[in-house]
Amino acid sequence: MKRNLEHIKYKEDTKTLAKFAKALGHPTRIAILKHLEKQSCCFTGDLVDVFPLAQSTISQHLKELKNVGLIQGELKPPKIKYCINQTNWKIAKSLFQQFFD
Repeated sequence: MKRNLEHIKYKEDTKTLAKFAKALGHPTRIAILKHLEKQSCCFTGDLVDVFPLAQSTISQHLKELKNVGLIQGELKPPKIKYCINQTNWKIAKSLFQQFFD
């Protein structure tokens, strides 16, 4: 019997972990985060030089990471400088650690 799980109330931490996990569900996004962690910040064009992908593809991955709050962008016309959102990065690490423990 298939059940509708829409009515289940999840803890906020569980919802947040799922949101982060979904954003990390693509290898390019994981690679971007690893790169940003080493570089502290960079521009989209820098990532295009590192990854063999079109700028539009990189931008879409950055958008997904930014939407869940794992990265943040600072407008430096005509470019955007991207960095890890340190607050949310610590939350994500903690939630994943708790999940795997």
